[in-house]
Amino acid sequence: MSAERPSLPPVRLNSEAELARDALAAPLFVRAVRLARWAGPDTRVGAGGELVEAQLPAAAEHLGLPADDDGAAYASEAWRLAVDTGLLDVTDPEEEDAEGTVSAGENLGLLTGGSPQDVLSIWLDGLDAVHADATAPVLDDFTDLVGEDGSIDFDALDWDPEAEAEFLDGVLGNLYLLTLADNGAGEGPVPLPALAASMIVPDDMGEPTDDILEQVSEAMMRLDDQFRLLEPIGIVEYRPVDEALMVEEGEAPVDAVGGDEDDVTRYGMVKLTSLGLYGVRARMLEAGVDAPAVGDLAGKGADALLDGIAHYPESAARAEVKLWLAGYADGAVSAAAELLAAARGTDEGGPLRRLHCQQALALAGPEAEPAVRAVLGDRELGGLARVWLAERGAADVPAPPEDMIFWLAIDTIAAHLDADGELDELQGLIEGLSAQHSGFFDEVWRVDHPATADVLEAMGRLHSDKKAAKDARKAAFKARSRAGR
Repeated sequence: MSAERPSLPPVRLNSEAELARDALAAPLFVRAVRLARWAGPDTRVGAGGELVEAQLPAAAEHLGLPADDDGAAYASEAWRLAVDTGLLDVTDPEEEDAEGTVSAGENLGLLTGGSPQDVLSIWLDGLDAVHADATAPVLDDFTDLVGEDGSIDFDALDWDPEAEAEFLDGVLGNLYLLTLADNGAGEGPVPLPALAASMIVPDDMGEPTDDILEQVSEAMMRLDDQFRLLEPIGIVEYRPVDEALMVEEGEAPVDAVGGDEDDVTRYGMVKLTSLGLYGVRARMLEAGVDAPAVGDLAGKGADALLDGIAHYPESAARAEVKLWLAGYADGAVSAAAELLAAARGTDEGGPLRRLHCQQALALAGPEAEPAVRAVLGDRELGGLARVWLAERGAADVPAPPEDMIFWLAIDTIAAHLDADGELDELQGLIEGLSAQHSGFFDEVWRVDHPATADVLEAMGRLHSDKKAAKDARKAAFKARSRAGR
């Protein structure tokens, strides 16, 4: 079978040490750590673990925040994160109206005495907590939800927590994909209207309707609030919507979606940070999404490597192979031998494995030559072995038998067809290989390769010379007849 395509391109993540340093420098995390170290035996908390209101001014002062409502809100937010991430342990009060106490949590010590992975695990807990805050309902007037008996009417919120979380995760997933687009060329900030539209506007819709535009504007305003909350935990760099553009409180002008405003940056710009790529990927993996990262295959067998990089972009595949080779303990000859052994096979994915094996051997260096020479007589590998040796100017390379030349041509074209490369490159390959041998199509249909007929049909479609294309189609018919299909 052909290698299964990952649902997302592979991401290149910074090292865990670099990511841990970024996590420890995230503004909200910094404030949470400072409050965790500031708290002591005299610090009092409410029944929900929150810092009591009387102590908020002192907490804000310790953080260097102003002694006003904003300072108290920031201090309260940082305190909640310290509790949610286990930097602080809260002891609930024994009596209903009493106050609880707090002590340093086990995780606080891990920030200095643990590994980068420990730090990142704690930070991910913090990201989950901030994500939950970002998807919480917006309460314009909490008193409207309180009934005469003091109970809270949650149904009046018109809030679906699963739908809210799914929408925000979808937005972050789209931002992740845009960041990885074109081999990382999409690493610039994304306009908020475009991000909101990616979740609302159907793919097959031409001109958006007024109703769709209104939905996009509402989504923009919700995302503006959410990204303001997410930025301090370090996953995004965010330029908020210019408040001067607001038509009414909580609204954005419809022109934001249409792009009539000259400066689109005024409608909000967002970019995933390196830490954000790590965090969003971690959430996707937890949700069961296939989100590969360069380096995932290091330490695994050559079969896992060649199957894993089958549909990677070229630059990511090269980076993955380099990491795999660097971690191979038994030397270049053994690594090359394992790669060649894994490249064998007449299954659908075999041609692409062999193509990537040849590319991997190019990175293995001249030390791999003994392993390559050992397969010169192998029907499946002898052709690529000769190519590898010839590219290095090696001496005493035996000429390939004619059937091996044709077999290698079919195998090479089959690999490029499976790789979904550029059409111009594929067409050039097809025309170049068929021109290397006179009477190519009179002979190639006899090649005992499982992809012979499919390759010849593709050559008949793609060859620019009409006579050669017709010859390819005739050869494909002969190949299918020979194979009894």
